[in-house]
Amino acid sequence: MAAFTDREELVELIARYASIADSRDWDVLPLTVFTERVVCDFESVGGGPPRQVARNVFIDGVRTFFAGWQATHHAITNHRIHIDDDVATIRAHVQAQHWLPAEVAPPPGNRWLVVGFYDDEAVRTPDGWRLRSVRLTATYQEHPDRS
Repeated sequence: MAAFTDREELVELIARYASIADSRDWDVLPLTVFTERVVCDFESVGGGPPRQVARNVFIDGVRTFFAGWQATHHAITNHRIHIDDDVATIRAHVQAQHWLPAEVAPPPGNRWLVVGFYDDEAVRTPDGWRLRSVRLTATYQEHPDRS
């Protein structure tokens, strides 16, 4: 199999990122996605101000946040990638759907839809490209608590 180009590796990196919550892989995938410290900015969906944290702290927070959702589906597409030596910036569209268990909130009020953009920064490491910064900008939301 031919080696991936940088662009292909970066698109794969974003696919692994999107799969963490959907597959509930809190142990293996994060090691293939993030640097040891990561800047996270989820302020547009109520996640507090941007902050830099250790990878394990970030993943513990993500695991806790997603614990109440029965299922999630994150689709990240339309990647626009700029590579400058060992640093890449990635802008991509996101549509994320989250479903609460029906006994918690009956349909249709059990779905949280987020549409928007990710603006991420990746760095080339000895183990491949890794995200050191993720920022979600929601442009539209439908939420069970905000209906």
